[in-house]
Amino acid sequence: MAQYKSYEEINDKIKKGRAVILTASEISSLSKEMKPSEIAKKVDVVTTGTFAPMCSSGAFLNFGHTEPAMRMEEITLNDVPAYGGIAAVDAYIGATAEKPGNIEYGGAHVIEDLINGKGVYLKAKGKGTDCYPGKRWEGYINRESINEMIMFNPRNAYQNYASAVNGSDRTIYTYMGVLLPGFTNCTYSTSGELSPLINDPDCRTIGIGTAIFLGGTRGFISSAGTQFNKGREKNSAGISMGPAATIAVTGDMKKMNSEFIKAAVFEKYGVTLFVGIGIPIPMLDEEIARNVAIKNSEIETYIYDYANSGEIIRKVNYEELQSGIVEIHNKKVKTAPLSSISKAIKISELLKKSIFDGSFRITRPAEMFDMFPAQLKKLGATTGGIK
Repeated sequence: MAQYKSYEEINDKIKKGRAVILTASEISSLSKEMKPSEIAKKVDVVTTGTFAPMCSSGAFLNFGHTEPAMRMEEITLNDVPAYGGIAAVDAYIGATAEKPGNIEYGGAHVIEDLINGKGVYLKAKGKGTDCYPGKRWEGYINRESINEMIMFNPRNAYQNYASAVNGSDRTIYTYMGVLLPGFTNCTYSTSGELSPLINDPDCRTIGIGTAIFLGGTRGFISSAGTQFNKGREKNSAGISMGPAATIAVTGDMKKMNSEFIKAAVFEKYGVTLFVGIGIPIPMLDEEIARNVAIKNSEIETYIYDYANSGEIIRKVNYEELQSGIVEIHNKKVKTAPLSSISKAIKISELLKKSIFDGSFRITRPAEMFDMFPAQLKKLGATTGGIK
């Protein structure tokens, strides 16, 4: 595949104000008029976006030393347990950690409160040592009083995801939302043609060190995400039929905006965190142009019955899902996105603006992902081992 541009050439055009930058939605429209080879020559960068629940998220916090100094071993933040087995005053708060007895407040809310500058009540206990004699400390902290707030999310921005229905005779409560009985509603959680990893399905420009939009500021991809699996079945457009590639991401939480980091609660299921991510894709060649020109009608996933061991009901594309109605067993069923399409559009437009004004530079990955299929393992319930 002939290369039309390099990273250096694209960044030079951005610096000189001559770069052509379009969102993934704009590219999908442009592809109706232009061939991929023409798009590759005309466009320099395509911006993508997603804003969806991403449970595998959290933050490293460094509180600063107490007086007297202590080694914090048992830590809660607004009564939500945090992990303290790192160092004296470091902790990790997971987004889905919950306040005991209250599934409507958890780590995601603590994260959003800290981003918003609110006071969060820290309780810490330690055994006391010669170098860290303190045994107990409690009081309010906030984003200004502590040293660092570093978001680190082990698994975000699934390349594609399943769609969910409920074929049983009772309502079920899941991470895909409330699913009503008798195939009454259908939920899904990908931003379709705007979704970052769908626009670069083989991760040719997305890798370790890629600069991204994360929660309203510049962040980075630190590695392939957990459960990264490129061995999924692909459709005729080369798109994985369900969860495939994922990314682990990090960024300075003190610079984030709660418009793009939002705590949420799924009824009778628990806490999660909505995360806004946008990834710029440099237009290096015709293959990339063909990938970013993907349309919702070409992106497919499976509808699963979450009440019956994940039975596949049918194949569906995102044009159907986003229309608001899908047909299941000759019945018209209402669809609802868990991800926000309007926020995904806004993220792609903000990323486009920040690249155009020079505040966001396109980065070449320091290392590409290992694209060999992962062998996903499950815990053996009877043996306690890994299968």
